[in-house]
Amino acid sequence: MPADPTGTDPDSALRMAQSLRRDRRRVVLSYLMMALAWIIASDGAVNGFVLDPQQAAFWQSVKGAFFVFASAGLLYLLLRPLAEHVLATHARLQMSETRLRQMFEGNPGPILVYDLDSLAILDANPAACLAFGWEREELLARTIEILWPPGQDQALQTKLEAIREAPEQLCILRAQLQLRDGSLRQMELRSNAIDYDGHNARLLIAIDRTAEDLAQLRRDQALARVEEAHELARIGAWELDPASGLGRYSNQVYQLLGRRPPEARRWHRFDELLVPADPATAAQTEQLLADLCAGEPVQVDVLLPLLAMDGRALMVHLRATSGRDEAGRERVLGTLQDVTEREQSRRLLREREEQFRELVRVLPDGVVILSEEHVLYANAWAAALFGYGSHALLGEPLSALVNGADLQRVRAQLRAGQPQHSPGHSSVAVMQRADGRHFHAGLAVGEVRYGGRDCKLLIVRDLSEAERTRSALENSNRELQAMAGRLFSLQEDERRAISRDLHDDIGQAITAMKLSAYAAQDEQDPARRGEDLAQIVSLADTTVAKLRDISTLLRPPQLDALGLEAALSWQARVLFRSSPVELLADIDALPTRPDNSIEQACFRIAQESLTNALRHARASQVQLQLRDLGQRGLHLQIRDDGEGFDPDGPRGLGLIVMRERAQSVGGHVHIASAHGAGTLVDVHLPYQAAMTAAVESPEH
Repeated sequence: MPADPTGTDPDSALRMAQSLRRDRRRVVLSYLMMALAWIIASDGAVNGFVLDPQQAAFWQSVKGAFFVFASAGLLYLLLRPLAEHVLATHARLQMSETRLRQMFEGNPGPILVYDLDSLAILDANPAACLAFGWEREELLARTIEILWPPGQDQALQTKLEAIREAPEQLCILRAQLQLRDGSLRQMELRSNAIDYDGHNARLLIAIDRTAEDLAQLRRDQALARVEEAHELARIGAWELDPASGLGRYSNQVYQLLGRRPPEARRWHRFDELLVPADPATAAQTEQLLADLCAGEPVQVDVLLPLLAMDGRALMVHLRATSGRDEAGRERVLGTLQDVTEREQSRRLLREREEQFRELVRVLPDGVVILSEEHVLYANAWAAALFGYGSHALLGEPLSALVNGADLQRVRAQLRAGQPQHSPGHSSVAVMQRADGRHFHAGLAVGEVRYGGRDCKLLIVRDLSEAERTRSALENSNRELQAMAGRLFSLQEDERRAISRDLHDDIGQAITAMKLSAYAAQDEQDPARRGEDLAQIVSLADTTVAKLRDISTLLRPPQLDALGLEAALSWQARVLFRSSPVELLADIDALPTRPDNSIEQACFRIAQESLTNALRHARASQVQLQLRDLGQRGLHLQIRDDGEGFDPDGPRGLGLIVMRERAQSVGGHVHIASAHGAGTLVDVHLPYQAAMTAAVESPEH
């Protein structure tokens, strides 16, 4: 109960009043009893012993005087303790009032006394003046309404009416009070009725809750952020009572397990929430719950594959540790986090890393990672390219891999992170193998993190084969240029020969037939006319034979009429008919007829090869084979046992033409020969020409 600032202790006042009433009654009763006893006893003694009236009157006067003095003395003796008690009580009351006033003044909390009727502030301690920012005299000259912020008058009047209806009740409320500077503070107000100098007063104690409310607000905001973070991270908290095996779980736990959160948190078993995804997980979960309820300190950090209520597969991260709740009871505190997406991402990342590692391993280019111009990593292709063992290349300096003439340029390229001469493309440098041999390589550079360090990535592509191809292409171009010139010359020679044959043979024969016809027309003698006509027929037969030879030279009619197999057989017999060289022909029947361009290319290559064997090889035997390779096309071989030649030496126009004929239709020719070992012409051709297949294929 709040103290009365007037100094009147209710208990002390009650005890003092009871003591005064008790002493007052005791004194009065004692005095009456003694007076009655004295009157009766003294009157009886005087009447019994004194018979003289004068003597009796004298003794009555003596008796009265004695009674007065005895009564005075007795009253003094009786009232002295009562007076001392009253004085002591008054002194204690003064001390109590002083002490209570000191408590009122020295209380660190704001305390006010106001009149409930007029709302005037009757008293205020220094803490109240300091808290509200007023001087004491200024505050005592105002009403309690000065503390209420504007706009709250109606709420204040409503509360005052409630207090007036039940003034003896303790009133507790929270409200915003206004300080002198206009700022607002959240206060908890406690008031009760007191008697203050006859006023219908209320003692008001104000407790500043602003800091507590702000701390509570910050705590609530922090908890809200934690809840939001838990929701974003799909993590929920739980606690387990090891003694009973029952637990309580946050809403996030229910949500991530696909369950509806209960309206009120209740205790139930953990295994009622967890649905294992497989028997192994079920056994693991059962053992885990047994360990949690064993009463021993636990530290759990496991991944569990579970099933949600909707059938979704989940991967949850369960963490738990031993602890105590607010009441000091043993609990197992933990979290449950849905890491399904994280684990899937990790699995995909591992797969991508394995794929990338395998890609780098099988990449047909050297991959080298450099740190401070020393090799930290090299794939197998790079080790083989530079002629080192699988791990021998590690630690080698850049200067051991690059030719000295190109070393500074490669260093500048590594520093710049791009080629020096052609941005966006790889540059070419001369590299050096472990045995000192050099090779041309295309370089591409980049930056990469390896082993926690910033490193340089160097991709090396061996251009040796490309250089050889380029050289071969240059040679082929030169050969093609020579062949083109030679072909033009041969074409002109062939045209001149055909023109000469047509003019000299065919033209003269036709002229002779014309003259014979004129002669026969003018001849009157039948016998002579018959001779002229016979001569015309003979000239016509000769002309037809000559035309057939020219036509056969340009394109054999057997190739169109009978096909490739018969044309090859006919050509071989014609060429070797009058030659001592033995011909071994082995020609298979083809399952389908090749394109015209394929037949012509195969026939001309065979014709050129057989002609070369007869003219230049000095062979005793020539083998001709034609085989069907199914989907791979057809295979033509011409082999002789002649003198042979050097394939790397100067090439004749015939060999170049054979190769060009095969390549023009999508095939290829391989010629193997050596001095004294004969010559092999190996030809592979498709059934459909490359250009024809490209036109007919729906993919093009």
